[in-house]
This record gives sequence, C-alpha cells and structure tokens, in this order.
Amino acid sequence: MKKYSIGVDLGGTKVLTAVVEKSTGKVVVENKNKTKQERGNSQISKIILKTIKELIKEAGIDKDAISSIGIGAAGQVDREQGILINAPNLECQALDLKGLVERAFDIPTYVGNDVEVAAIGELHFGAGRGYKDICCIFVGTGIGSSIIKDGKIHYGASGTAGEIGHIIVDLNGRACSCGANGCLEAYASRTAIESRIMGAIKKGRKSIITDLTGPSGSISSKHIKQSLDARDEVVEHYVKEAIEYFSGGLATVMDFYNPELIILGGGVIDSIDEFYLKAIKVARMKALPIPSIKTVFKKAELGDYSGVIGAALLKEQFDLQRRGRCASSA
Repeated sequence: MKKYSIGVDLGGTKVLTAVVEKSTGKVVVENKNKTKQERGNSQISKIILKTIKELIKEAGIDKDAISSIGIGAAGQVDREQGILINAPNLECQALDLKGLVERAFDIPTYVGNDVEVAAIGELHFGAGRGYKDICCIFVGTGIGSSIIKDGKIHYGASGTAGEIGHIIVDLNGRACSCGANGCLEAYASRTAIESRIMGAIKKGRKSIITDLTGPSGSISSKHIKQSLDARDEVVEHYVKEAIEYFSGGLATVMDFYNPELIILGGGVIDSIDEFYLKAIKVARMKALPIPSIKTVFKKAELGDYSGVIGAALLKEQFDLQRRGRCASSA
C-alpha cells in the first residue's frame, strides 16, 4: 500500500507543500514558496509546479510510493473537475489544477477549498478526532468554515455549504468583498477589525498600533494582540465589537446546525486568546439553552499544517463521498 501523499496549501501569500504519511498525518518534509508577487493563472501554475518538484526531490521518496496529490485552494473550486474557478486574491480564474499537476507528475490529483481541507486535517489528526458532527471555522483575513456531517464533508446542493462568513448580520450593513452587504465577515474578520481601527485613526483617534505596524501600516493579528496587552482603547473597542458580532454567528451555528463540536482556528483565534474565549462565552449566552450547554468548543490543533495534512487526505475523502452517493442511490 502506498503510504504517502502530497498536500498543497495554496494561499494568497504562500504555497506550502508537504509529503504526509497518511496513516499518522505526520509531515515528513515540507517546502514553501511565497506567492505575494505572483498573480494570474500562468504565474501561479509555475510556482505550484516548482514547489512540488522541489518537495519530491528534497523528500528522497520514490514517486511510486506517493498515492495522490491534494490541493487546498483559497477560492471557489469545482471538485469533480479539479478546477480553481475563481480566486480573487491570486487573480486566478478557471485554472485547471488537476490537469496541470497530473500532466507534470503523473500522480492522481484532487482539489478542494482551503477551509474544507483544513477541516479534514483536524477531523482525522487534530481537534476533531472522536467526533462526527463538526463545524470548523477559521477567522483571519476573512471568515471561512466547513461542515462535517457523519464524518464526511457536507457540501450542500451547490457545493458551498458552510459559508458562515456570509450569513447576514445587518440587513443594510457594511459592504462585503463578496458583493453583498451586512455579512459577518465584514464585521468580525481581521480585515474588518483593521478597517475599523484605521478609520478611527484617520478621524484623529490615537492608538499605539501605528507604532507597531511600521512603514507598511498593515495590521496583523499579532499587532492587535500587542495593542490589547497594552490596553489600547481604540483596539479594545473594535475587538469587542467584532466579538459581539462573531458570537452571534457562533450562536446561530449552535442553534441551526447543532454540531457536537465547533473547531475555531485561523490567525485571529491563534493570536488573540481574548477573542477566542470571550466569543465562546457570549455565544453560549446568546444560543438556546440546550445547544449552549452541550456544544463543545476547541481550538484547531494542527496550526499551519492543517491545510497540507487535510489536502493529503483528499483522495480518501473523495472516495468516501462517492461510496456514500453510490449507497444512497442503490
């Protein structure tokens, strides 16, 4: 039995690849290249092939021992065809990832959304072990999520189930990057917090966060954490605001989906304990009594590796989904 798979985590700032031992989820070797300057189908294709080629060479593993390659991409994907339909942060459209990689390496390749592959990783080797009904939510630049039902990813009728970042929390609210107004992502993501802080500073409010960011002026989760530790009033105010909205989103998940477990991850959750703990506390107060008591919360455990480990398991996940479809149609 082939014991290794390659996982690829394709994001807006980097492409991380790893050879993963499938039975244990152990990352044997990894390789990373930045994607900050590379944009468009041609450039992204080149960096993906380059990174995988370097990984295989560095791993020193016979290619015949690699059963599959899985790619988790930050964007909308066609899972059956293996196509990255649209990835605004990478300026990619209709990129045939499956065909590209299979032609180059002659290894079966599978493609999924970045949050769903992170959820797969956490299900098998992280915080989700021992659970079957899970909602996995990542808070960073945006808010992404994935639903696991009976141990399998629940895709929904159009393959977009679990988009908690785009539930409407204010009917006439802020513009969201998706084109709608009032989405949770426009209120509780790191980008939303950054926008509110910078807006206050432009209006004359003082904050130490401008000293922390340096010439770039770009606010990271780490900067927000440092400002909270210094009791910066501007940052405290807008983080509290984001927690209020995010806790409402969590309460909605608890009441509507009623999962056994909610896994929280991403840069904001990893860096800011106050956000994580207070959001859960307030969500329990907002949710109905029974789900409030029974829902378990955990932090994601795999960190930067959740994407590559989950991507390495995409073949097995797809096989599981197909068997389920066949059984239901029999």
